Amino acid sequence: MIEGMSFRLHYAPHFGMFKHSAGDDPVDQLKFAAEEGFTAWEENGMKEYSIPDQERISRAMTQLGMRMGVFVPCFEIAWVPSLVTGKDEWTEKFLSDIERSVEVAKRMNATWMTVVPGQVAYDMPVGYQTANVTDVLKRASALLEPHGLVMVIEILNFRDHPCQFLTTVSQGHQICKAVGSPSCKLLNDLYHAQIQEGNLIPNIDAAWSQIGYFQLGDNPGRNEPGSGEINYRNVFRHICGKGYSGILGMEHGASKPGKEGERTLIESYREADSF
Repeated sequence: MIEGMSFRLHYAPHFGMFKHSAGDDPVDQLKFAAEEGFTAWEENGMKEYSIPDQERISRAMTQLGMRMGVFVPCFEIAWVPSLVTGKDEWTEKFLSDIERSVEVAKRMNATWMTVVPGQVAYDMPVGYQTANVTDVLKRASALLEPHGLVMVIEILNFRDHPCQFLTTVSQGHQICKAVGSPSCKLLNDLYHAQIQEGNLIPNIDAAWSQIGYFQLGDNPGRNEPGSGEINYRNVFRHICGKGYSGILGMEHGASKPGKEGERTLIESYREADSF
């Protein structure tokens, strides 16, 4: 790490974010990020990487002192009415993917995995859907607890992802409380939260006991802090002041192209982190 260039919080880029500056090789991208002061990394598609690639990336992260953030155990359930239905076919698929993800998490020294419960079933009252989601998350938690792993359920906004079941911080808080497991927490994606309901800091406070992970992105555009309307400097100050030591995933793009855009992105984090 370059002296004086570390961050207060553990912001996590992903593969491709610095490809213009570091090249296509994932290990080179990790090295570039570490030199810039980043101490974490996330990659939604890590479960789909080959085992040799996972091992190579994991070794590099260990050598660089970087923590692994979220990956996604099951993409298919997110974009259809799935866990909300209580149907055996979806429950079995989800639990099977959770079981297989345990080995990925161990290989990557990861703690968190992202779960999106799926779309709303408009032919079923919402109370039954909530009960179905809660039940299957309890079963998944029982698989993860012995390994100290955590699934974080992600809220999504109505504009980019219409018809989703889980859309608000309060709803995610309610479900995590009902599941009642340290292996089921809330992923508070502040980009989605800003679009869906705003009120970011009060909702962070209200749901604090159930928040296990943050993701970032400014609105509009879903790019780096400072490119939109969110005062990320104040938000980061608040999160840091609450003693948060977890990861904040940089699940967004860059407002400018090429190396210039990557440098602008990095400097935006330096500015927002300088509180």
